[in-house]
This record gives sequence, structure tokens and C-alpha cells, in this order.
Amino acid sequence: MKATAPPAKRRRGPRLAVLALVFCSLLVPIAFLFNHFPAVYVTDERPQQEIDLPSFDRLGVESGGGVNEVKREGAGVSTGVNAEAQDALEKISRSGKDSQHKSDSEPSRVSTKPKVLPTPKIEQPNPEVKPVSVPVQPTKGVNDNSKTRRPRFQNADDVEKAKACQLEFGSYCLWSIEHKEVMKDTIVKRLKDQLFVARSYYPSIAKLKGKEALTRELKQNIQEHERVLSESIVDADLPSFIKKKVEKMDQSIASAKSCTVDCNNVDRKLLQILHMTEDEAHFHMKQSAYLYNLGVHTMPKSHHCLNMRLTVEYFKSTPLDSDDSLVHKFNIPDHRHYVILSKNVLAASVVINSTVSSSEDSENVVFHILTDAQNFYAMKHWFARNSYRESTVDVINYEQIILESYPELGTQQLYLPEEFRVFISSFERPTEKTRMEYLSVFSHSHFFIPEIFKDLKKVIVLDDDVVVQHDLSFLWNLDMGDKVNGAVKFCGLRLGQLRNLLGRAMYDPQSCAWMSGVNVVDLEKWREHNVTESYLQLLRKFGNSDDEASLRAAALPISLLSFQHLVYPLDERLTLSGLGYDYGIEVEIAQSSAASLHYNGNMKPWLELGIPDYRKYWKRFLTRDERFMDECNVSP
Repeated sequence: MKATAPPAKRRRGPRLAVLALVFCSLLVPIAFLFNHFPAVYVTDERPQQEIDLPSFDRLGVESGGGVNEVKREGAGVSTGVNAEAQDALEKISRSGKDSQHKSDSEPSRVSTKPKVLPTPKIEQPNPEVKPVSVPVQPTKGVNDNSKTRRPRFQNADDVEKAKACQLEFGSYCLWSIEHKEVMKDTIVKRLKDQLFVARSYYPSIAKLKGKEALTRELKQNIQEHERVLSESIVDADLPSFIKKKVEKMDQSIASAKSCTVDCNNVDRKLLQILHMTEDEAHFHMKQSAYLYNLGVHTMPKSHHCLNMRLTVEYFKSTPLDSDDSLVHKFNIPDHRHYVILSKNVLAASVVINSTVSSSEDSENVVFHILTDAQNFYAMKHWFARNSYRESTVDVINYEQIILESYPELGTQQLYLPEEFRVFISSFERPTEKTRMEYLSVFSHSHFFIPEIFKDLKKVIVLDDDVVVQHDLSFLWNLDMGDKVNGAVKFCGLRLGQLRNLLGRAMYDPQSCAWMSGVNVVDLEKWREHNVTESYLQLLRKFGNSDDEASLRAAALPISLLSFQHLVYPLDERLTLSGLGYDYGIEVEIAQSSAASLHYNGNMKPWLELGIPDYRKYWKRFLTRDERFMDECNVSP
């Protein structure tokens, strides 16, 4: 008889490898969304006695930056404006709006008959008020937190819950609180609560002698509740006699509580139910936060369609002859040059439209848009089709210029302004809730602006999430002395609190951080102080990682150290920040007090998740009657 060979053993290695790959494929997207920026921690050490500074529990990298609630007790911040600008600040227009809001201009480097944008509907100013160069209303709300923001939390428990949630999920918690739904189907929820309590007492009651009747009653009520809940999930589906069942169960539970039972068993059962419920709630919160982060970090489908249609149309259309007069305007130092870094066509167009609509004179205004290779042709075609009063728009492929000017860097992509999530607490008021702010600073791409615009002397750098409400012409008359960067300071964060992040670098521990958004940059002083060279040295020290997230996180220490002692403090009323995450800013303050609005934070105004009360200020400067917007369902 022929012997049979023993069955071959199945190899478990390949199966385990496949399971590991599947598991990793599920974790990677979640890790990317929740750790899109690495966490950065600052010290919580009390500063010197003569300066009362807030402390920080944590500094996490995310999207956004605010300055309006920063406490500056005992540490005054100089506005640092010259006599002309200070005089303008004293003569405030109480109307809150500029009357000039038109939008027609010349295209960039092309000669065509562009479409003139319609005039946004803006309130007319009071004719009795004489226009001034800085129409910023000095309301108390800008520096008075209690009047600038609406109270969101009513008790200490809500404050602690919000603090814990924000530490883990960031701005999602603010969004979820604002969109919290009113509890529905209260009777169904009450039936479930009764069922949980009855199940907790039933095992202990069943063991007691002489309580057979109560045991049968509890068992019957539990079974009836289970049957009702299996057939009804909303109050409308409940039978008409449900109130009697609820009252009957209440009586049974009250009788069970009056009995002498082993409390440990009941507590153990209730704790099991509590932990199970908390775990389920936390799971749903993480799932909702994942979808929220997916929404705020993903370009809307309609915007992607618009970019694709514009790019295709650029190559399909007849090439437009360049206009030498327009090209010549790009390099005239005496003109007013604005620089915008953006990958979003609509965002850049809103910044430009709001700026020229708020300007008294736009003839010598030039906008330089630095974009990446992917969006270059879409930007080019959009601004060839649309004009903004007499201003000129120059679209530049940033990546190509950097590759030609700095070949040793390789292909450097365009980085937009970096935003960092900051948590602020008070030493003197430890019971006060921790505030979450967003700090925005220059990215790596900003440090090459002087090399790109070698013929210019001064520029104003605007973030693409900014809306200009009043004329910014007074900024061109600022005498910044030996300073390089005119910015709104953020003294809620000082370099001494970042010693773990800054390492052994030389810095002034009392030096304040500053905000991007609206920045006046003196390019001549920049070149004199070799700021770009300082940046490259710091980049070799802090940005030696190949990880993109770590490189972007390095923008915070690099920006703060590069401009240390070179920041000219602008008046806080120039920019109202926080409109991309803070629901508590009063609408009246946003409408009339600030010269510009900064939508720093995750909830950008072009997203559906944007804060509705603030989106209207952005949308009023959006282009109307644009064919490609209609085809891609981009709703104005």
C-alpha cells in the first residue's frame, strides 16, 4: 500500500502580511488628517515679574491664527505709527464702509477687452463725515474681549469639556458646538435610560428573598421596554399608552432603589454602561472630526472644476498679445505693489477686488500673484478675462522662478502662509477657560520675495484669506525706520516661551510674535539686513528633515527668528483676525471697525464649513456672471 504524504502546512506569513497591509491602509488616512501638522509645545514657565504674560499649555500645528482675545495686561504694545497715520487714526469715519466699490482693471501681460466686474453693493457713507486715509473705527470691542466676542459657555463644566475637546480635535469642537442639534425623541431616550437602570438593579433584586413580586415586575417592564424600542426609534412611532409604561417603570425602579442591595454590583453595572456609552460617543466624535478635517483640507469639487475649465480654456483660446505698457508697470518702484501667494483663483480675486474697491485711486496699483505650476494657467486665464478698475494683475509661476534662481534648492513648491493653533491660559486666573487662538506667519516661500522683485523697494503682502474693507493707501506713507516687516504684533506669545523649540539660537526672550495677513515689507531694508541669507542659515538648522510636515512646522521658529528686532508694529485695528474659527466675534465689529478681515483658521469663507455670519463679507466681492463659475456650480 502506497504511503500518503502528510498534508502540507499552510503558510501563515503571507496572510499576516496581507492583514498588516490592510490595517495600515486604514490608519494612514486618519493619521494624515489628524497629524497634518506636527504638534509643537511651548514652555509654561512664568515670565519675569514686571511683565504679565499669558502662558501656553500647548502649541499645535493646524490651520488658522487669531489675535483679538490676547490679554496684554501690564505689557503695553506700541502702535508704532508715524504722525500722519496716527492723525488719520484719530479721524475715524463712523459710517463703517467706503463708498467706492467698483471693479474694473487691465489684464496682466495680455491685451484684450476684459469683462468689467459689477460694483458690490456697499452701504453709502455718511456724507457729513470727511473721508480720511485710515477709515478704521476705534471701537472698544477690538481690545475688550467681553464686548468683541459673544459668551459661548454658560457653566464651568462646559468650559472644561470644550478645553479637553479643543486640545484633541482643535477647531472641530467650536464647529460642533455651534452646530449642535436640539435633542429630539426625548421619550425614546428616556425609555433607554430606564432600561439601563432597570437592568442594573435586576440581578441584585432577583437574589433577595421575599422580593419575587418586584423581580417579576422588573422583568416584565424590561421585556416591554425592549419590545417597544425594537419597534420604535422615534417618538412618533411610540404607542399611545407609552406614558403609562414610563410611569410604571419609574415606580418599579423607585421600589428597587428602596431595597437593601449590594451597591457594588449595581455600581459596577452602571459603570459598565457608562464606559460603553462614553466610548461610543468618543468614537462618533472622532468619526465626525475626521469628516470635518477632510472637508476643511479638501478643495471643493466646484473649485477644482473651475481650475480645470480655466486651464483647458487657456490652451484652447487664441494667444493674447502682450501689452508692453502693462509689463512696464510691473517693475515701476513708485507704484503700489501688492504681493499675494495663492493657489485659489477665487480667493485671490476676492483679495484683489476688495482692495481696489476700497481704494480711492487704483490707477497705479499692481498686484503680483505668486502661484504654483498647477494653477498658473488657470490664474493667467482668469485675470485675462476679468479686470479690477484701473489696477494691473501680474501672475507669476513661483516654482519656475525659484528653480531658475536657486537651482541648488531643487524644485521648491509654493508654501502658503503657515498657521499654528495656540492655547492660552492665565496664571492669575487659573479657573478661567483656556482660549484657543490661531497664529499665522510667513512660509518658506515668502523669504524669496526680494529675489523675485529685485527692482521694487516696498510691497504689501496680503494673505489670500483676507478681505480689505477700507483704503490701505496710508500704509505706503509709513516711515518704518530701520525695520523690515510691518505687522500686527501678537504678544500673547513671546520667544522665551518657545525655548524648547528654538534650542540654542540667540534670541530675546521678551520679543513678541507677529501675525501675517497684511504686512508692509521694506525690500531695501530686507536686502540690507540679509534676511534671506539669515533664513537659509536657519533653514539648515531647523529644516533638516525630509518630512514635509516637519519642514512646514519649522516655519514658526524660522519666521520669528529671521525678523527678530526687525518688526514694525502696526495698529491692531488694521486687521480683525479669527474669522475662520471664532464664532464669538460680533458682526457689528467685523462690519465696521477693522480695515481688513482675516479669515485665519480652518473654516475658510470659500468652504461650505465657513462661518455663515462672516462669509457674507467675503462673498460680496466674489465675481458675478462668470460663465465658468456657472458651469462648475460655484455659487456666489
